[in-house]
Amino acid sequence: MLSKSKFVQGLQCHKQLWWRVHEPDAPELALGPPVRHRIDQGIEVGTVARGYVPGGELIDLPPYQLDAKVSATREALARAANPIYEAAFRAAETYALVDVLEQRGPGRGFGIIEVKATNRVKEEHVPDVALQVYVARRAGLHVERAEVMHLNPDCRFPDLGNLFVREDVTAQVETRLLDVPGELRGQLEMLDGPLPEVAIGDHCSRPYECPFYARCWRLPAHHVSTLYRIARRQVMSYEAQGYQTLRDLPTDLELGAIHARQVKSVTSGQIVVEPELTNALAEFQSPLAFLDFETVSLAIPAWDGCRPWEMVPAQFSCHVEGRGGLRHHEWIAEGPGDPRPALAERLVEACARARSIVAYYASFERECVRQLARAVPHLASELRAIERKLVDLLPLVRNHVYHPDFGGSFSIKRVLPALVPSLSYDNLEIGDGETASVELLRLMRAAPGEQEAANLRAALLAYCERDSWAMVKLLDRMRRLVGVQLELF
Repeated sequence: MLSKSKFVQGLQCHKQLWWRVHEPDAPELALGPPVRHRIDQGIEVGTVARGYVPGGELIDLPPYQLDAKVSATREALARAANPIYEAAFRAAETYALVDVLEQRGPGRGFGIIEVKATNRVKEEHVPDVALQVYVARRAGLHVERAEVMHLNPDCRFPDLGNLFVREDVTAQVETRLLDVPGELRGQLEMLDGPLPEVAIGDHCSRPYECPFYARCWRLPAHHVSTLYRIARRQVMSYEAQGYQTLRDLPTDLELGAIHARQVKSVTSGQIVVEPELTNALAEFQSPLAFLDFETVSLAIPAWDGCRPWEMVPAQFSCHVEGRGGLRHHEWIAEGPGDPRPALAERLVEACARARSIVAYYASFERECVRQLARAVPHLASELRAIERKLVDLLPLVRNHVYHPDFGGSFSIKRVLPALVPSLSYDNLEIGDGETASVELLRLMRAAPGEQEAANLRAALLAYCERDSWAMVKLLDRMRRLVGVQLELF
């Protein structure tokens, strides 16, 4: 049988659905910390949402007891329970669990409310709700309205009275219902056969990143799709003309500056450094600080002034130039309280003597500092001064340097090992920002004194320090590249 989640996965890609059904224990389907966090946050949002449609009855049985859930739903309907939470229906080799089933009134039909832990209705929510309506109607229920109940981005803690927004999606669902029977038949027939052939494309990452991405995207090194931020339609155009890799592109092809630098680097097999890098480095005036934040994000806000899913600074690492060399400052939240006041105090102290403050993708750090200024008004002037001092290392690299090992990306995870081979993230227990964010929240919720919490704290401190130290080494490398270029030019 198909669930609504499987149905939506099948809409994205038949091959992905086939693997999910036929290889349920595939290593790609193992739930890492970020995925588990999103699931946990979704469950929490669904539970809290019932309090905003109160007075109902919960079908409190696990999803794998489907027959029992369907029977319990039928009995709740017979008792005129209203609303019903987690109602279950099955029909046409498909089943659906409804977050909130609401009786519209005497002599009226029902409304289906799908709760989403997002700040808006998304296009991919409509087929999800459409399948629920389809199955419920096939099971004999008169459904006349469909809604998505999502988090309100205008809500601010501590006033959670407007935490949710209910949006009517009936018209979109009715339109989509026309395609549901055919889609279901197609998916069920496909699952009865061998692994289907599906070409790679935008659907591999939209609306969700496919867990089996690496199985399908086996492309030659420096494929044309690795051109920095290239549109899929342009990739298809190059492929149609017989160009598979960057080395195949004609030398007279008109390219933008970044693409031209990338192609030149790949075809020559050497790093390309533009002479204008010398002037661009003038922005990085000593004494410098090198700053990196880590944030936590909650679907349901918990600290004053925060909105749903707002990224709240809860850790920083800062290397600061001084007379005796570089000094390292760091701070990490522990405990469930608001981390911003203490973090802001330490940040102001760390950056007090810096003339410029270096970040990689500085718009993120800039927004973190602005949020701290709003949350800690007595330090607002000092924090605004930090914001004014921010300089971005990312465009310095992107606009002046390319190494063949960048692979079309200017993320620090790709740039660092290419330009500073002795330094990478491979030897760290935590190696990416998304995992760091989730684990940081877990640390804040951990019981004090636990050995696991101590290990987690050490891993988080090491990761954040690597980010700020990476900027130190990258800027040093850029300066040394300029020295080479000055000799050449």
